[in-house]
Amino acid sequence: MDIRAKTLKEVLAIDFNAVEVDKFWNTGEEKELKIHKIHAYPAKFPAFITNKALAYAKRNVKQLDLIADIFCGCGTVAFEAKRNNINFWGCDINPVATMIANVKSKNYNIKKLKSYYSEIINAYMDFENYYENYNKANDRLKYWYAEKEYINLARLKKAIEEVVPNRSTYRLFFLCAFSNILKSTSRWLTKSIKPQIDPKKIPADVIKTFEAQCNNMISAYAESNVIGGSKTEIVTGNFLDDSIKRPKTDMIITSPPYVTSYEYADLHQLSSLWLGYTDDYRKLRSGSVGSLHHVYNFERELKRLNKTGSQIVFRLLEKDKSQARSVAKYFLDMQNTVRECEAMLNNNGLVLFVIGDTEYKGVRIENSRHISEALIESGFDEVTITKRKISGKILTPYRDEHGRFTNDETSRKIYNEEFIIIGRKLL
Repeated sequence: MDIRAKTLKEVLAIDFNAVEVDKFWNTGEEKELKIHKIHAYPAKFPAFITNKALAYAKRNVKQLDLIADIFCGCGTVAFEAKRNNINFWGCDINPVATMIANVKSKNYNIKKLKSYYSEIINAYMDFENYYENYNKANDRLKYWYAEKEYINLARLKKAIEEVVPNRSTYRLFFLCAFSNILKSTSRWLTKSIKPQIDPKKIPADVIKTFEAQCNNMISAYAESNVIGGSKTEIVTGNFLDDSIKRPKTDMIITSPPYVTSYEYADLHQLSSLWLGYTDDYRKLRSGSVGSLHHVYNFERELKRLNKTGSQIVFRLLEKDKSQARSVAKYFLDMQNTVRECEAMLNNNGLVLFVIGDTEYKGVRIENSRHISEALIESGFDEVTITKRKISGKILTPYRDEHGRFTNDETSRKIYNEEFIIIGRKLL
């Protein structure tokens, strides 16, 4: 079902559209645990793929002492590694993502969670006359919240901080719960992929929503009940930053952000502001893969693109110069990422990318071919290419300017399939 290539010529000759779907990667054998749903997260990595990848690796790798996810997001691979008692290292530039990932990776005592929860609710009720000056609030928060919801959220956050010690992992648990109720209690348009106000929305009640969220999270941890001796390390930062200490690893399992995806910093701005990660969410855009929020010499860097990247960017230049620049930066970042993956891996190690193609103004953005070419050029001895169906995706393949699904064929086209690209390092 898969296609294997060992040379650049073989990769460039592959018809990626004709790659067959391998049912092995389509679905898991068990129901996804509730812990993977404790916090909303865009383009969340399917949990079963990690276990499929581990099964694949055990047939091809002698040992798996440490696995990594270089775009770890909300910690799906982190948790599944822990569940399989394998050491894990993860990295993500988004502090909200690493907060969720850290919470998923902790061992919590259910009785203690319930005790803290009751104390937080009681403290919230005791702070009935708590006052927070709405007029002095962050302007962006005032944009999203009416005074009532803002004050009640500030009151709830104070209750969490009063009850749970600062350095306790339990405080992180309840701040994660707090984070996940921020959109429902705001004016944010429900289910919108882009940040926009819903003028007709009635924000959810703060304390009732928090109570339901905590109960769901406590139930999720009771269900998972993972106890093991494996170690987990999750760092916040740009994987390509030289300050990040990357360990040697046996396997990397990751799903990079899509080239035409919306800025995650924008999508997580409420949590970033409330939790104090920044006073201006736009600062968090800098350094993300493909971001143009820093100095970038397009003409000079264009020469570093591989063949696939160059062809796509030159086609885009005829349609949209700004988008061409963004795609070029993304491809360059991904080429550097692949090189760093090769350096991280132990001999006989594997890197597994889950990535899809997309389309912009009639130009197909072949992320799959680009990354396969980058793997060969970075010294990987063999590349395996296969495809999976994205289950549960709405059938229409188009999105409008607001990110909503549409039947308008002139809109941006997305695909309901994605590729599994595996690189093997033998030397």
